Amino acid sequence: MKIWRGERYNADGEKQIREYLDYWHFDTGYMLSFNFNKNKEQGVKRVEIGDKVLFEGTA
Repeated sequence: MKIWRGERYNADGEKQIREYLDYWHFDTGYMLSFNFNKNKEQGVKRVEIGDKVLFEGTA
């Protein structure tokens, strides 16, 4: 779980999860971000990071 603090912070979170996936030998991960901006984009998106798949949910 993360609090949305911008694109750079989000990219750091994706990198962190990829490292966890590598360590545990998993191919799929999940990240939930809480975004308190008025014009946020809510939903779930599938992101491919190298050979890993990350499902990112934004609430």
